[in-house]
Amino acid sequence: MVMSDASLTLRRTIRASRARLFRLWTEPAELVKWFNAPEHGLASAELDLRVGGTYRLGMRKLPDGEPFYVRGEYREIDPPKRIAFTWTWDSPGDAQNTLVTVDLIEVPGGTEVRITHELFANQKQVESHTAGWSAILESLAEYSEGE
Repeated sequence: MVMSDASLTLRRTIRASRARLFRLWTEPAELVKWFNAPEHGLASAELDLRVGGTYRLGMRKLPDGEPFYVRGEYREIDPPKRIAFTWTWDSPGDAQNTLVTVDLIEVPGGTEVRITHELFANQKQVESHTAGWSAILESLAEYSEGE
């Protein structure tokens, strides 16, 4: 993990092809199966997968909390190598207009997934999102390697 200037980068090698991992990031039916953190699950995913297209993810505090949403716009789509999108929480006071880049890099035995999240307003937001993205990477590894 690297933290600098209110940004974060996380890396995880996963035993799956990058084509499969790209599908898991870009197909709503797949995304809702694995995009989870310990206390939060993904309840809905609406994706318009094209540069300039938008997405909206509905998350829910487990086991039965009220939904909350994150949305954004796709800035770059390069199958099966990279996806970049803005990240904006719908709730006030949270990180606004940040940028997430997911790189899928072929390595021996699988794919390195590198998540870079930048343009945070402060280090507190970096720390909060580092915990979330770490859990997301763990969930992705468990889901993709378990099938």
